[in-house]
Amino acid sequence: MRTIFLHLHPAKVNETALRFNRTFGLGGMAALLILIQIVTGVLLRFYYVPSPAEAYDSILFLKNQVLFGQFIRNIHHWSGALLLITAFLHLLRVFFIGAYRDSRKINWLFGLLLLLLIVFSNFTGYLLPWDQLAYWAITVGTTIVSYFPLLGESLRGWIVGGKEVNAVTLQTFFTFHTAVLPFLLIVLVLYHFWRVRKAGGIMLPLNGENREMVPSMPNLVFREFIVALVLIAVLFTFSVIFNAPLLEKANPAYSMNPTKAPWYFAGVQELLMHFHPFFAAFIIPLCVLVFLAWLPFLKYKEPLNGHWFLSVKGKQASVSAAIFAVIVTFSGIVFNAYVLNFEILLPGIPALVTNGIIPLLILLLLMAGFYLFYLKKINLLKAEFVQAVFVFIMVAFIVLTITGIFFRGKDMELTL
Repeated sequence: MRTIFLHLHPAKVNETALRFNRTFGLGGMAALLILIQIVTGVLLRFYYVPSPAEAYDSILFLKNQVLFGQFIRNIHHWSGALLLITAFLHLLRVFFIGAYRDSRKINWLFGLLLLLLIVFSNFTGYLLPWDQLAYWAITVGTTIVSYFPLLGESLRGWIVGGKEVNAVTLQTFFTFHTAVLPFLLIVLVLYHFWRVRKAGGIMLPLNGENREMVPSMPNLVFREFIVALVLIAVLFTFSVIFNAPLLEKANPAYSMNPTKAPWYFAGVQELLMHFHPFFAAFIIPLCVLVFLAWLPFLKYKEPLNGHWFLSVKGKQASVSAAIFAVIVTFSGIVFNAYVLNFEILLPGIPALVTNGIIPLLILLLLMAGFYLFYLKKINLLKAEFVQAVFVFIMVAFIVLTITGIFFRGKDMELTL
């Protein structure tokens, strides 16, 4: 057991690395949540039947007839959502302390891949209850894929197994959710932890703080154990109070109103309300993914120091970028809903221009103006400028997601 432990932990760690505010335990919590997902998923498989005729009834049987069946399902559902949030926060933490550069850049790419796998794992599991919420959310989610250029419709048909969500879709999602994705997650998580270990552990501040090395056992193990207990306690308490959602059985002939994608795709769905599908579902998400993957390979002159911000100016720029993102995103949503729609203002012009190129150009001009009139004047380092752009993108996406989840009502009308 000690040998297995030392594969994931060094024999000794820097005392500074033990402080909770260095990592907030996010990486370890994500790994624990994956383990909880696998254990509860195996238990659910004993009763779940992946067919449209029996899937919903098997969930009802699990809920009403199986001892602790509802509780296990609640844990599985909420731990999946918490895993996605925790992995996203872990990505933010790694970025802000600069642990995506130099020898860690390949591990950053694997971290992005892990986040995508967690999203797909949640997405494939969303359909399995086969209720109205699941059926129509997956219908909307897979429709987003059809907006990809050239191969969109074919790709959606391959994913769904036809023109609409059906028995083949359910079986495919079940297979990926219970076999393919868990296997990939386990392999990549172990590799991810190994690369952190090879890089010398977590990124530490280079400011002359205490560098005393202490044994990992019990110093690190005890802290990890406490964090794990707190996480399990919170998750179990939440699962006792709140049941996983379950509506009536899926009915392809009756659509929900509003029909929304799963909450983690609400930001993309909200983009579709303001941009042409080609831009909202393909160009903008692709640009964001390329930007995130490209970050480690930029040439930075300033050395890493392990702090959240390289300087006071960098912190001010990030805070200003966050405020600017909230103002621009919220104003754009309200403006498009109540004031002006370019498709109506410019009739006869292709929607690709009025709902795609024009609003995107306006957004880019606003960002350029923010750079010229503020960021450029405070003379930021390249890493600080990249950090400000990253903050703008993340905050804008969060605002779009919150809007899509909480402020879209009947017929997807904006309700403020």
